[in-house]
This record gives sequence, structure tokens and C-alpha cells, in this order.
Amino acid sequence: MEIDRKELIKYPFLKESQQLARRHVESLEEFLSSGPGSLALERARDRVIAALAPKREFSEENTQSLKPEYEIASYALARVLVSCSGNRSLIDRLARYEAERASFFLETEDPEIRQFVAWSIGISTGAATMPVTEYVELVPHMRDLRWRLVNRVVQQGTVHLEPGEIDELIRERIRVILVDQMPLRVPTGICERLEPVTREISAAYQQQALEQFGEIREEAFPPCISALIQAITTGANLTHMGRFAITSFLHTVGMSITGIAEIFARAPDFDLEKTMYQVEHISGGGGTEYTPPSCPTMRTFGLCVNRDKDCERVNHPLSYYRLRKTAKKKQG
Repeated sequence: MEIDRKELIKYPFLKESQQLARRHVESLEEFLSSGPGSLALERARDRVIAALAPKREFSEENTQSLKPEYEIASYALARVLVSCSGNRSLIDRLARYEAERASFFLETEDPEIRQFVAWSIGISTGAATMPVTEYVELVPHMRDLRWRLVNRVVQQGTVHLEPGEIDELIRERIRVILVDQMPLRVPTGICERLEPVTREISAAYQQQALEQFGEIREEAFPPCISALIQAITTGANLTHMGRFAITSFLHTVGMSITGIAEIFARAPDFDLEKTMYQVEHISGGGGTEYTPPSCPTMRTFGLCVNRDKDCERVNHPLSYYRLRKTAKKKQG
């Protein structure tokens, strides 16, 4: 099937879309120096910043600003930008943004194009069932309990799907594909050239984190994080995952590297040089900025302790922190 150039803008991850862009962008360095390249880079920055927004809005108008080949190039550049940033959270957010964007357009798409896009990512839109093997590969990161295999109707090796669920699975498939493709291997020279833009994106990310989490409130920390801090204070030897969990959590909620080091300084055997190296590395100094592990991961490593009623309502320590901070704010 041949898709119109204007339709390809909506689904830039398709092979056909990328082929269109490559026909007009032979050299990335030369493209960035051109007028269209500057416009595509600006649009790429906007894509990444839009991915940071808590609520995302999409419209047909957003696809009309550039020629199709350059709009698709902006998608490619957005992936380059987040790859250069080394921030895993940015990569995850861009992948989710692009998946939600494609899903928005697919809702009202021509049936033939909708079927082609789904087929291109390995999903049949006409089926009311899905092979178990394909299903279990798709749903591990879908939080709603209804996606768990034990809660599904399974017959003869296939999983029954309710009306509309195929749309959610298509969106998740796109997200997983994009996450698996990143970070891209970008030449150092390109990343250096894009540094002003990646710096702007990092500032927007930090501002968004500040707005999202606000002032750091240790009393709102989830039990698992509080337990790790208590373990440090009593001189317990934390596992590598324990150190990673507490450092990545504190960094994500906005604590400075110095502030995190001060937490570790509560330990009787505190080693400043060793601690600063580990904290800086996990906080992005090693080229990658990590996000804290989810609740299931914390349970896997034996770090989920002292669970309370609020733990039952969330699936991530950051969600617990937001929940408790909101509750305390309402209490005054």
C-alpha cells in the first residue's frame, strides 16, 4: 500500500516515512546548516518539550508547519536530541509522546491506513484475539490489572480482546518499539553541535520536575526510601540496587548532588570521594540520567518494605511521593 506524503507525517516511525526523509536529508551536518534543517531542529525541540507536559494535546494543525520530509526529519532529530542528553527519562517520555500522537491520528484514520500501520508494527486490527506469546510481550509495562494474563480469557493459545483494547495495544507496541531503538549512537561532534538545544531541553526538564514535585519533603517519602535512609543512618551496608534506588529517587525529585551526598554522610563509615563518584554517576555524570526503579523492581530486589495503605494505590515510589505530598498540601 502507498501512503500519501501528508499521511506519513502522522506516523514518522514507519519505514516509508523514514525513506521519504532520507531522500531529502543525505548528510545530517549539512542539513543542520540549512534553512529547512534549522526549522526541523526547532520543531524537534518542540516535540521533546511537548513530551514533558503532564497533559498532551494533539491536532491536525501541528502537522502543517513543515514540508512532510522535514516534519519527519524533526522526529528523527528529536530522537537524536534525547539520545545526546543521556537522560533515560527523556527517552521514555518522547517514546510515549510519539506513541500517543500516532494513536490520536489512528482513532479517526481511514481503515486501510489504520490496518497498514498496525500491520507494519506486527498487529492485526481485525482480530478480536491475539496469540498469547504476542500478548505477553506487549503488556508487561501496562499498569492496569486487567492486562495481567490471569485476568484474561485465554482459549486455544489466544487471548480475547474487548472492543477498543486493540487501540491501546497498538499504542503500547509503538512505544516499546521506539524505546528499544534508543538511545541512538550519535557521533560526538553532532551532540556537541546540538548542545545549546539539549541544554535548553534539560532546563525545561528540571523546571517541569520542580513544578511536578515542588519543595522536597522527606516526610512524604515512600516507606522503601525512608527505610534505605534509615539503613544508611544505622551504618547498614546497602546493596548496589539499594544505593541506585535511593540516589535516582532523590535526584528525580529535585535534590542536588550535594544534598544526596549529605544523606549518605549520615553513615558512620561515610567516604566522601567514593560517595560523590557514585552519586554523580547515577545522577547523569556518566552520560546517562537514570530514573528510579518501579515498585515491582523494588520487590524483586527485596527493597519493598513497611508497605502501607498508600502503597496499594501506586506502582512507583514517585507516584507515592506525589500522592503523599498532595495529601499533606490539602491538610495544610
